[in-house]
Amino acid sequence: MSESVFPQLEALLPHVQKPIQYVGGELNSTVKPWDECDVRWALMYPDAYEVGLPNQGVMILYEVLNEREGVLAERTYSVWPDLEALMREHRVPQFTVDSHRPVKSFDVFGLSFSTELGYTNMLTALDLAGIPLESKDRTLDDPIVLAGGHAAFNPEPIADFIDAAIIGDGEQAVLDMTEIIRAWKAEGRPGGREEVLFRLAKTGSVYIPAFYDVEYLPDGRIGRVVPNKSGVPWRVSKHTVMDLDEWPYPKQPLVPLAETVHERMSVEIFRGCTRGCRFCQAGMITRPVRERSITGIGEMVDKGLKATGFEEVGLLSLSSADHSEIGDVAKGLADRYEEDKIGLSLPSTRVDAFNVDLANELTRNGRRSGLTFAPEGGSERMRKVINKMVSEEDLIRTVSTAYGNGWRQVKLYFMCGLPTETDEDVLQIADMAMNVIAEGRKVSGQNDIRCTVSIGGFVPKPHTPFQWAPQLSAEETDARLEKLRDKIRGDKKYGRSIGFRYHDGKPGIVEGLLSRGDRRIGAVIRAVYEDGGRFDGWREHFSYDRWMACADKTLPEFGVDVDWYTTRERTYEEVLPWDHLDSGLDKDWLWEDWQDALDETEVEDCRWTPCFDCGVCPAMQTEIQVGPTGKKLLPLTVVK
Repeated sequence: MSESVFPQLEALLPHVQKPIQYVGGELNSTVKPWDECDVRWALMYPDAYEVGLPNQGVMILYEVLNEREGVLAERTYSVWPDLEALMREHRVPQFTVDSHRPVKSFDVFGLSFSTELGYTNMLTALDLAGIPLESKDRTLDDPIVLAGGHAAFNPEPIADFIDAAIIGDGEQAVLDMTEIIRAWKAEGRPGGREEVLFRLAKTGSVYIPAFYDVEYLPDGRIGRVVPNKSGVPWRVSKHTVMDLDEWPYPKQPLVPLAETVHERMSVEIFRGCTRGCRFCQAGMITRPVRERSITGIGEMVDKGLKATGFEEVGLLSLSSADHSEIGDVAKGLADRYEEDKIGLSLPSTRVDAFNVDLANELTRNGRRSGLTFAPEGGSERMRKVINKMVSEEDLIRTVSTAYGNGWRQVKLYFMCGLPTETDEDVLQIADMAMNVIAEGRKVSGQNDIRCTVSIGGFVPKPHTPFQWAPQLSAEETDARLEKLRDKIRGDKKYGRSIGFRYHDGKPGIVEGLLSRGDRRIGAVIRAVYEDGGRFDGWREHFSYDRWMACADKTLPEFGVDVDWYTTRERTYEEVLPWDHLDSGLDKDWLWEDWQDALDETEVEDCRWTPCFDCGVCPAMQTEIQVGPTGKKLLPLTVVK
């Protein structure tokens, strides 16, 4: 039996900020009897409650596991430094918010990483839980530490700290894993930790880093990654859930007690993207496209709203306006919930997929806020390099329509530091923003038109055509952005109407180090954690100097440095740290796409054109699943 630590925790809560985030008891949360379950999961999104609770991945797995007989899943989040200090002082371990049980008491401690900047928070949680930081030091009394999420497609930097990783979709994977653990426990846990990890590895779809050795060449590159145990596969495959209608989760979305980053009910309308933007890891690793049917979406929205009472529905995907029936989905939902004033939202809209009818449906019952578009590259040339096939004429036409139909604010997202980019490419962002304002004033006859330019630093990611690309240094990124800022601010006619938001280049270098790193980076992560690094995704907690100092201290013994991982271009022959993890994408296809980028050659979307042989469908035995279904949203029936 695992006892609740709430009595000890409760005494500490009056002394911390936002104590409500630690008390649990949210609407639709689940507490199952501990003794009636034989496999128990602690699920973590390694960030603060306000960021972690709305996370769809954790919410879905929480529900999928708790629906299973004899299986229990509870949630835990990162505690803020004020509570961390008190927990250490009073010896209160990392706990779940559902029933405040110690995380160490569970069979599996599963962490979902959507960004690499959560790694230090994982070490904090392990240490607070009393679980040894490194997998080699764990015993039968410790949970299996499992990584998932997009960042788990290259788990090598955290290979020393995790026991296992699942790459790809988690729904079926966690259930399969549960059954293997359940059988092993029922047999009396033969062979200890090594045996259960071996049973997971043998499936070919759970990666156990300890069963692989990495050999290095004298110049620091990887020679090969090789299994060190018979029966372990050379490559581990990603999981792909087909037919999303069979997985209508979350059915009972969690309603937070404290304020969170998203106060809405979200429905994933499709998974995957084949637009082929070369910088976009999410689009590459989630192939193929799998649409949820219009009726499936309608049912999920209906049940979710009844279960939560939210007043806004987010239609989520990587490019929601690309759903083959998005017009009917938006109109059907707006019609159905007109009286209830339920608002609809898309995360951001592609310039070439936008139309006013869709926008009007989305805002019919809610407020008409600004529109967000993501051209990503400032110049036509850059957009060819990154395969973001949107012309400036497309953009101007689209914003002209928006401003002409009563919108007053447009937000544009760009990236700085893309491969082959020059100062001139970035300065063209200012020209584009000025043209947007000029067009807006012209069609609306108003001068209160606003355009906000938001810029992030480009970070090359694994399993993308840009995985070989050099990253722009922090200094060069900052210098380029400064020139852009000066150009915008110096314009007397339009400058005041253009908002400018950008991140400096420093967090991007750390993210680049972690995203393309190998096992040697584990020493840097541990050193940063031991030096007090926490919440690296938060600007006020992030310390570039700390990361660089720790890298300078730990990497020289391996003969590599931060630049070696970030600003260095890779060759075709180089073994990349994640090559033994199969995302389904053919490495030769990725390389050809990288060469196409350098030649400024665009590639079509394979949803509507013949296949380009990226490898995913045959390798993963999957297929593109798109509509239209020809159906309408569920008719509203009066329940008697």
